[in-house]
Amino acid sequence: MEVIVAKSAGFCFGVERAVDTVYSEIGSNEKIYTLGPIIHNDQVVSDLEQKGVTVIDDIEKVKDLDGGTVIIRSHGISREEEDILKASALKVVDATCPFVKKIHRIVERSSDEGKQVVVIGSKDHPEVRGIIGWCQKDCPVYVIENEQEAADLSLDDGREITVVSQTTFRLGKFQELVDILREKGYNVDVVNTICNATSKRQEEAERIASEVDMMIVIGDSKSSNTQKLYEICSRECKCTIHVQTKENLEAGRIRPLRRVGITAGASTPKKIIEEVQNYVRINF
Repeated sequence: MEVIVAKSAGFCFGVERAVDTVYSEIGSNEKIYTLGPIIHNDQVVSDLEQKGVTVIDDIEKVKDLDGGTVIIRSHGISREEEDILKASALKVVDATCPFVKKIHRIVERSSDEGKQVVVIGSKDHPEVRGIIGWCQKDCPVYVIENEQEAADLSLDDGREITVVSQTTFRLGKFQELVDILREKGYNVDVVNTICNATSKRQEEAERIASEVDMMIVIGDSKSSNTQKLYEICSRECKCTIHVQTKENLEAGRIRPLRRVGITAGASTPKKIIEEVQNYVRINF
């Protein structure tokens, strides 16, 4: 049996940078906090907790802390949250992905100029919540994720419109939603802010899935980009499964396979990918 592992599988630049930032702060004799889980991966977060890193789920809680270091995760935060951190007694280390920071600047500038802002992505994702948090409070900002939401969106024809995307959104779907907005007659200024690494990962996963008998997508269930990979692979390969670790795989229940493909979300450590790959080689 041939096992094909996507070259782009695993940590992207922004995630690796954020994780390395946290590990580098451990041992500094300071209490270490992260504002939300540093990445969407339970294994990494658990390992950091064992090393003394505490996750803060509520920005208001930082006001009660009298010292230590707080690290902003790769997804980024809103301007209001950033102001709260700066006013706290904590040392602030910003591990926001540079590509996410770029979107913050785009929407901040657009809203300052009085433009309407449309973000294509998941409204509940921390990256998107952070993005819309950089718009002026009186700026019209909208989040759409699917065709129906794009079709139902009503914008002011008299104001310019800037469209950006969550960095991990699927490129093809992004283009479809932009087309719907244009078909509605809106003159939109589109800035494709999907990360190049995301596009490459999705294209490679799609190609591999079309060539194998079974496709395995590795990643945390909370990972948005992992979910997108699963959707893409499922369309190309009927036997596509999503796992978080090798423990989610069951040997002996899979029919004989000639080729198995493996890809992984941007928050999946190399160690987990290797464990899944080895398990498949031995047990399938």
